[in-house]
Amino acid sequence: MHTDTDRCVRAVQSKDARFDGWFFTAVLTTRIYCRPSCPAVPPKVGNMTFLPSAAACQQAGFRACKRCRPDSSPGSPEWNARADAVARAMRLIQDGVVDREGVPGLATRLGYSTRQVERQLNAELGAGPLALARAQRAQTARLLIETSELPMADVAFASGFSSIRTFNDTVREVFALSPSDLRVRAAKASRRPDTQPRVPGTISLRLPFRAPLNPDNLFGHLAATAVPGVEEWRDGAYRRTLRLPFGTGVVALAPRPDHIACRLALTDLRDLTIAISRCRWMLDLDADPEAVDEQLRSDPLLAPLVDKAPGRRVPRTVDAAEFAVRAVLGQQVSTAAARTHAARLVAAHGERVEDPHGGLTRLFPSPEALAELDPEALALPRSRRATLTTLVTALADGSLPLGIDSDWDAARARLSALPGFGPWTTEVIAMRALGDPDAFLPSDLGVRRAAQDLGLPSTPAALTARAAGWRPWRAYAVQYLWATGDHPVNHLPA
Repeated sequence: MHTDTDRCVRAVQSKDARFDGWFFTAVLTTRIYCRPSCPAVPPKVGNMTFLPSAAACQQAGFRACKRCRPDSSPGSPEWNARADAVARAMRLIQDGVVDREGVPGLATRLGYSTRQVERQLNAELGAGPLALARAQRAQTARLLIETSELPMADVAFASGFSSIRTFNDTVREVFALSPSDLRVRAAKASRRPDTQPRVPGTISLRLPFRAPLNPDNLFGHLAATAVPGVEEWRDGAYRRTLRLPFGTGVVALAPRPDHIACRLALTDLRDLTIAISRCRWMLDLDADPEAVDEQLRSDPLLAPLVDKAPGRRVPRTVDAAEFAVRAVLGQQVSTAAARTHAARLVAAHGERVEDPHGGLTRLFPSPEALAELDPEALALPRSRRATLTTLVTALADGSLPLGIDSDWDAARARLSALPGFGPWTTEVIAMRALGDPDAFLPSDLGVRRAAQDLGLPSTPAALTARAAGWRPWRAYAVQYLWATGDHPVNHLPA
């Protein structure tokens, strides 16, 4: 979008927050870059240039605006709506792969050479993988500086910097302030009434999103399907345990009118960036609801549902393998029964965690742990046991790679080849674990009932044909159809 100068200028002059994260405005006279909705007086058109990423701005020598904090804007919705190599690379960079495995590791995961990955990212984002990862480290550093009392040396280490000097130089270059000055400014801002009170041992931050956001189905679904010990709804927040590359964590996420309040307790602060990325992914916070709802409104039978409660998101997961297991446990049973089956697995095989602020006790068991389970101990039909054991074996030995970087079509083909995996299970995993915005469940009972009530075709083949006009957002259409039912997944818990 950054190449459409006229459209970008209009967005900046109208301070349109819908475009935050889509592009960045770099001001040639001040050498500052901003989000489109920056509250400052817009610069002269001749002094504006537009870049596709914060990393590109930083690489070109621009520093972040102190008023609009462009580094904290929602991410581009493109990366979660596409399945090409660039989008998959961006999802992996956001998940910290470059910091953990380097650019060669990123390229290996994508199945390309390092040179190909760098060329594609530079062409589309104006920056290579190292610059993109550096921009993310700078954002993490700012969060830790402003929301914790950690010594600066610990902040540098936790943010992924290799030295204190690199940390100091990067912060000064990106934010035009020293780390100490950033902390002083944050301390003054913390006196504002809307700032979250600090809880010992946790990091509190705000997760931005593009409005509108309807929290009912998003948090209602997560709370209604919560596995005891792993997830809970407590004090107005969805809480869950996290398995992370360097340790474990517990997160509490609460909806607010203009952000999601997030509290993280981590055993290793190097996991902060990854934990934030996974929480944003789970809540679908980088979605573009205006684009989604506009497309769905074009169907006159869906339009009233969209107008009644716009901004529905697709509730996802922090762990694709975990969700695949839970999808099998949920085949042809009620939500309550699926929770019961999952809770038994957790109690028997889940790793213990400490949660001083709530009632969480375990991580969801890894595929490696579940590969050792005795099928006869499962209170499931024999065919379902075979499906589950085949799945966890494939997940554990790496023959079924599932993650945010998955090629959606290839993952569908691998899943469909497993015994017991029909279209419903494959598509619900594509929707909620892999993040395909066009995944569709025409055979789902709730979808079929809603379709019939609305006057839409209710047979899978006919509904799929009608849903062609909803593409590429059929996963969101499913959320609107599900919302017509009186089920706990559609309501925020009391």
